[in-house]
Amino acid sequence: MAVSEGALAGVKVLDLSRILAGPTCTQLLGDLGASVLKIENPVTGGDDTRQWGPPYVTDAEGNTSDLSAYFMSANRNKKSVAVDITTPDGQATIRRLAAEADILIENFKPGGLAKYGLDYASISKELPGLVYCSISGYGQTGPNAAKPGYDLMAQGYGGIMSLTGEPTGAPMKVGVGIADVMCGMYATVGILAALRHAERTGEGQQIDIALVDAQVSWLINEGVNYLTSGNVPQRRGNGHPNIVPYDVYETADGHVILAVGNDSQFTRFCGFLGLDNLPTDERFATNPARLEHRDALNAILRPALLNHDTQTVIRELETLKVPVGPVQSLDQVFDSDQVAAREMQIDMQAAPGPVHLIGNPLNFSRTPVTYRHAPPTFGADTETVLNSKTPFKD
Repeated sequence: MAVSEGALAGVKVLDLSRILAGPTCTQLLGDLGASVLKIENPVTGGDDTRQWGPPYVTDAEGNTSDLSAYFMSANRNKKSVAVDITTPDGQATIRRLAAEADILIENFKPGGLAKYGLDYASISKELPGLVYCSISGYGQTGPNAAKPGYDLMAQGYGGIMSLTGEPTGAPMKVGVGIADVMCGMYATVGILAALRHAERTGEGQQIDIALVDAQVSWLINEGVNYLTSGNVPQRRGNGHPNIVPYDVYETADGHVILAVGNDSQFTRFCGFLGLDNLPTDERFATNPARLEHRDALNAILRPALLNHDTQTVIRELETLKVPVGPVQSLDQVFDSDQVAAREMQIDMQAAPGPVHLIGNPLNFSRTPVTYRHAPPTFGADTETVLNSKTPFKD
C-alpha cells in the first residue's frame, strides 16, 4: 500500500533558477515530495518564461495571467517568493532561507552570485552541510565558462544537431529544449547523491553541471561510435546508425515506425510484405549486411509499404511480433487510452483557473509522486513565506 507522503517529504529546496534546466530539476524534486521555494526577481517580473507565450492561462473573465504554458511545464509544486537579491535585505533573506534549506540550486553565470555573497564559496562557510547545485552553459571551469548558455547553443556545440535532420538537409535541433531538460535530469541525480552523502556525513558540497557537458554525455552510442571508429557520424534522418530497417516509413495513408532488431524479425517482416526472397539474399541476410546495403534495402521496402495502410501494417506486424508503431500528433497522444491509463495528463486548479499539465512518469509502489501545488502566479507566496517561522512548510 502506498503512503501519502512522497519519498522526499521534509526535504527543503531553495530554487534560484529560471528558464528550464533548473526548474525541471526542482519540479521533479517537488513531485517527489520536497518543499520548493522558487525565488523570483521582482524587478523583471519573475522567471523569464512567464513571458514566453502565448498560450497563457486566462481567468473566468478572460483576463490573461502570467502563467504561460512554457512556465507551467516546469513549475508546479513550488511556491513563488519575490526577492531582489541585488539588495542587502534581499541577500539577507536568501541567506536566512538557505539556513533552513537542504538544497540550493541556481543557474547564474559562473561567478554571478559572488558579488551578492550568495556563491558557493561564501554560502558554504556559513552552511557547510548545504547541497548547492550550480547549472551553467559550459560549467564553472574551462575556456568557455564565461559564455552564456542556451539550449540551442548546447545542442549545436555538443553535437546533437549534427546528427539530427535529413541527410541532405540542414543541422536540426530537437523539437523541445532537450539539452535543458536532460541537464535538469542529471542535476536531480547529482543532488540526490549529494543529499545522501550529506545525510550520512553532515557534509554538503557543490554540484557543477553544464548544459554542454550533459548534452555530450547523452550522445550515447553515436558518441562512442565516433570514439571507437574515428568516423564522424552523418545525419540519417530517422534511420538508426547500427540497425536496418529501423526508420520511419511511408504507408498508403500515413507513416509507421519500424524497429526490426534481429534476423528472425526481419524474416517475419519480409513475409508480411511478400518479399520472402530478401532474408536469403546475402546483402540482407544479417544486420551487418543490411547496414552495409541500407539504401538498396530501403529502395525495395519503401515502395512495398506504400501498398498498405497504416493500421494494417501495425495490426499485422504486431501479430507477427515485429516492433512497429504509429507516428502520433499531440492530439492523438493526449487522447490515447495509454496516456489516460498512465495518468500522463493531469488537471490542477491554479489561481486564474484550471490548468492541464503533463504528469510525472515515475511510479512508486510505496511513495507516489504528488501534485500539491499548481504552478504559482508571480510572487503569490511572498508574504506568507517571508513572515512565517517555518517558511518551507508545504
